[in-house]
Amino acid sequence: MLKSLVLRGAGAGALAGLITFLYARIFAEPLVQASIDYEGARSEALHAIAMAAGHHPEAEEGEVFSRAFQMNVGLGVGLILFGVAVGVFYAVAYGLAWGRVGRWQPKTLALLVALGGFVTLFLVPFLKYPTNPPAVGHHETISARTGLYLIMVLGAVAFALVSIWLGRRLAERLGNWNAGVVGVACFVVLCGLLMAVLPALGHLPANVEVYGNLATETPQPVRDAQGALVLPGFDADLLYNFRLQAVLGSALLWTVLALAFAPLAERVLRTDDRAVTTASS
Repeated sequence: MLKSLVLRGAGAGALAGLITFLYARIFAEPLVQASIDYEGARSEALHAIAMAAGHHPEAEEGEVFSRAFQMNVGLGVGLILFGVAVGVFYAVAYGLAWGRVGRWQPKTLALLVALGGFVTLFLVPFLKYPTNPPAVGHHETISARTGLYLIMVLGAVAFALVSIWLGRRLAERLGNWNAGVVGVACFVVLCGLLMAVLPALGHLPANVEVYGNLATETPQPVRDAQGALVLPGFDADLLYNFRLQAVLGSALLWTVLALAFAPLAERVLRTDDRAVTTASS
């Protein structure tokens, strides 16, 4: 059964990745291009200030792939492969949850597992370390940022499992509804504590040393040696819209995955139930 679910999860994930690509190509890519344009203008401003001060910074390397290739082939292939990977993970989680987390209908469980995946793998880490467009985030902190984000993902998944276990243990004593509320509250508290313990990206040592004690890595205004404004900081509206599209795109991927997978899973489970019934007759 699990193999059949995984194959169908991969197919549903590929479809979800394709639809998410079409959405991102229309709504997110213009924001990415605007961010790249700002990054280029900022590099030119910093280069001009360095030259005026008598420095000769090294020229930046050119792009390996053109923007047209990146926003079409690169983005499309990347999101479809990502969708397949998420679909496989989702199908395994669905197979493990079936019959172990209550008596849910196959389609209802598909929606619940997708909701859990969206919350634990994207939303909770996003609340602490939101997705950033190009030009936001410094090269010196890539490894640290990746490690911190991974900690948030693993923490959210672990806390979700603990909350499910707690809810099941309390169900007989408190009832399903009250036990569910306690489980959700436990998840929220644990995630909040982890977020409070982990540092803000602007407080990473590499950022504090170069940019000062700021809360984020969002580029600040560029000023010349006399303090005159050369280039404003990164546009707040652009940053907000990019992050909004990141949330909507992820929600779209998980929704399409659940809706495509649900009827396929139901068919597999019904076939498996009939096979078990026939074997025991």
